[in-house]
Amino acid sequence: MLKRLVIGRAMRSDELHGTLLPKRLALPIFASDPLSSVAYATQEILVVLTLGGLTYVHFTPWIAGAVVVLLTVVVLSYRQVVHAYPSGGGSYEVASTNLGPRAGLVVAASLLVDYVMTVAVSVASGVDNIISAIPALAPQRVLLALVFVALLAAVNLRGVRESGRAFAVPTYLFIGGVLIMVVTGLVRYALGDAPVAESAAYGVRPAPADADLTGLALVMLVLRAFSSGCTALTGVEAISNGVPAFRRPKSRNAAATLAAMGGLAIAMFAGVTTLALVAKVHITDDACRLTGLSGDCATYTQRTVIAQIAAAVFGGEHSPGFYFVQAVTALVLILAANTAFNGFPLLASILARHRYLPHQLHNRGDRLAFSNGIMALAIVAGLLLWGYRANVTSLIHLYILGVFTSFTLSQLGMVRHWNGALRDETDPATRRRHHTARVVNGVGALFTGVVLLIVLATKFTQGAWLAVLAAAVLWVTMRAIRRHYDGTAVELAVTDPHADLVPPGRVLAIVLVSKAHKPTLRALAYAHATHPDRLEALTVSVDDRDTAELRRRWEEYAIDVPLKVLASPYREITRPVVGYVRSVRRDSPRDVVAVFIPEYVVGHWWENVLHNQSALWLKSRLLFTPGVMVTSVPWQLTSSAHADRPAGRAPGAVRRGEPVPPQPARHGPAGASADTRPTRPAE
Repeated sequence: MLKRLVIGRAMRSDELHGTLLPKRLALPIFASDPLSSVAYATQEILVVLTLGGLTYVHFTPWIAGAVVVLLTVVVLSYRQVVHAYPSGGGSYEVASTNLGPRAGLVVAASLLVDYVMTVAVSVASGVDNIISAIPALAPQRVLLALVFVALLAAVNLRGVRESGRAFAVPTYLFIGGVLIMVVTGLVRYALGDAPVAESAAYGVRPAPADADLTGLALVMLVLRAFSSGCTALTGVEAISNGVPAFRRPKSRNAAATLAAMGGLAIAMFAGVTTLALVAKVHITDDACRLTGLSGDCATYTQRTVIAQIAAAVFGGEHSPGFYFVQAVTALVLILAANTAFNGFPLLASILARHRYLPHQLHNRGDRLAFSNGIMALAIVAGLLLWGYRANVTSLIHLYILGVFTSFTLSQLGMVRHWNGALRDETDPATRRRHHTARVVNGVGALFTGVVLLIVLATKFTQGAWLAVLAAAVLWVTMRAIRRHYDGTAVELAVTDPHADLVPPGRVLAIVLVSKAHKPTLRALAYAHATHPDRLEALTVSVDDRDTAELRRRWEEYAIDVPLKVLASPYREITRPVVGYVRSVRRDSPRDVVAVFIPEYVVGHWWENVLHNQSALWLKSRLLFTPGVMVTSVPWQLTSSAHADRPAGRAPGAVRRGEPVPPQPARHGPAGASADTRPTRPAE
């Protein structure tokens, strides 16, 4: 009932077409990350530049302009990708196809790490904006972040279309709120009533290591600010990964959504940056470097850049406009993690289909979402938020490295793609289009490659090395998984059907016995029903009185199966049984040994600890013995009946014409049950 309440009714596989997205829902689902990045991209630029005091803030427009140019080039480049590779692999498919599987895995590992960072940074930034509006919540920062990750996972487990409906309104409210704020602020500036931020009167004391920068040190500071501002580009590739989720025509709709996302992101980022300069927003990585601050700097909480702008534009921190912008900003920053909750499971499912990740990541859940990928992302991102105390400044250094790795390799792959297309194309008009596309992707590869080097140079020692290490470990792990699956496939391949179908010489059945009770009798009856060539019961004597009682009852019940007793002076059970079974195999190597183990089926969790676990150990050891088949024969205790009740019908089941779930069949002692619930060993 709880699962149905949180996730909703299970959906049939043929309902998948109903989850395809129109553009109005695809935009908030796949583009919420780059759209929401405007809430902190400007702030990250200013935080880096103010390391040198206010002297270098005048570089902000140039850095923002470079980010806008880069975003434009990347959006144009990915429009080429969605048309050329509409199957949804995105950067991974482009790099794998054109640069080879190793390059494709570099892209995949980088993107998977970046998706985790997207969730962590977006949620932490959203919590920051909530704290800007309600400072009393600052001590609960980590708890709030973890709660929001859990809520995002729950919504996404309901399916892509459901999450689109849930996230569409906040995303569009954020877009509208930011654009209204930008237009209002610029109009006030044009009319001579420029908004003034609450921090405009504060000075900024340079950090000791960054005072009076010149030459190469100044260049590195500017480049570092540029690399931090490039967080505005995170999530751009998500649309190329999610092309299959669009309605037809898929490529055209995905390209149109990319264009809309790029235009909105550029307009909002440029507007917020302009207003930050107009309102003279001053923000630092450490409040104690602000001069003119009244009170204790250690307890002072700086408002975010967008919060200061909203307060300045709309008339103060108690104005409705301020609270509206803060509310939708905090909400959309948290929901921006939804881009990763869609991109990560999709990419992981593709990698699982290609045997680079466990096959379970390719399975769809009840709501046709890739549930295992969603849960994996939520767990890893939650651990990261807990470890870094949901601190945006600490997390941001691990960010964007992966995304620019994928940007660069995918654009290089597209250049090679167009080279191959030009070799086979003879139509002049088509060749001109291919040449233009190659130029776009070539420029994109150049720009993103330069940014990747800048990010590596400026962020590596500040924490980006951890992201590089995580991607490298993931790359090695995926290759190892592929080797395992390939080796298993070779091992399991049928080379000689006639030889593999040769039946065994004989079937020797062994029923493990601890007591002469109903589970034992059922196991004996079932073993008889398989018509083995030889059947015997086997017990281990660890207590002479118990063994004598077992022999007495065996004779009393006139059981016509020979009972073999193994002595165990050291009171072991597993080793004597395994040794005996292996000796039977050695004596008859062409025969098959079938071991039947009677087990209990319990209904309460606490009953699991009340029954011995010897059968579990026996099964785990016997399964490693060639030529031995292990069969569990369950006996359902009365307590198991309540656990077998059919689940209640989901709301609307009658209206949809769903059949009533059948009552499960229960078997008496005479036959073996086909029940597949977890079992526990019979004593």
